[in-house]
Amino acid sequence: MNDATPPSDPTSATKRWQLLSPTAQAILLMIFSTFAFAGMNAAIRHVTKELPPIEVAFFRNFFGLIVFLPVVFWNGFGFLRTKKFHLHALRAVLNVTSMFAYFTALSMTPVARVTALGFTAPLFTAVLSVYFLGERFRLRRWTAIGCGFLGTLVILRPGLLEIDTGSLLTLFSASLWGVTLILIKVMGRTESSMTITGYANLLLSALALVPAILVWQSPSLDGWIWLMVIGVSGTFGQLAVAEALRLAEATALMPLDFLKLIWVAILGYVFFAESLDTMTWIGAVIVFTSGFYIAYRESQVKKSG
Repeated sequence: MNDATPPSDPTSATKRWQLLSPTAQAILLMIFSTFAFAGMNAAIRHVTKELPPIEVAFFRNFFGLIVFLPVVFWNGFGFLRTKKFHLHALRAVLNVTSMFAYFTALSMTPVARVTALGFTAPLFTAVLSVYFLGERFRLRRWTAIGCGFLGTLVILRPGLLEIDTGSLLTLFSASLWGVTLILIKVMGRTESSMTITGYANLLLSALALVPAILVWQSPSLDGWIWLMVIGVSGTFGQLAVAEALRLAEATALMPLDFLKLIWVAILGYVFFAESLDTMTWIGAVIVFTSGFYIAYRESQVKKSG
């Protein structure tokens, strides 16, 4: 009689996971997050052919809130205690506006192009942190920022190509997300991650509801399925990134985030017959590498400080 645990046994899978080093766990979680976000972007691209992007954004937050509720029931409502409600509210307004712009961009622009331009968010965060957080950047980081925005021009090629509305909306979304990241940094000094995440889920759902009602269209059965996919994949992607960053250094994991562009390029080609030209790939690499270098230098400065 064979008493060995079957390979499909969940307990066995848990044990194998626990045997992995924290760095290996973080790498796998980061890779999973790129799959989740790529799938979410492709699903948004698909379902916005049927439903208004603003309504889709509401359901992204609504289903994300449902996924978050078990955490609330397990830990209680203590996370609602805060002295920074005004910052949570401002973050939510900026975040939901950024999301509306991003989802609208995905409805009209190839999904891989939107993803490539989305890599500019760390550049906006770096520039704005100088003014809002008083951070000091030396020549190397300013050069990286300049190269990053040069990469953006390589993607857009103004004067050679018509700059479409979706690309402009993506950059607008990335700039707002850059401000949002600064607010999260500020709140992180005094607020727990549970409080920041909890208020984001609650306020984003509430703020997205009224605009969604104004453009409401009843989803089909297929639409409901894709809306749930968007909400669940987006939430689990965020949780995976948060856990990965807890287990390993951000600079060790950040290069893996470029996988997101590869996955969406494949999904865009297979499902939407969309393809990226060589110059867009080159621009995306420049933008992403610049963002990675800025994050790397920030970590080095913190260690030396």
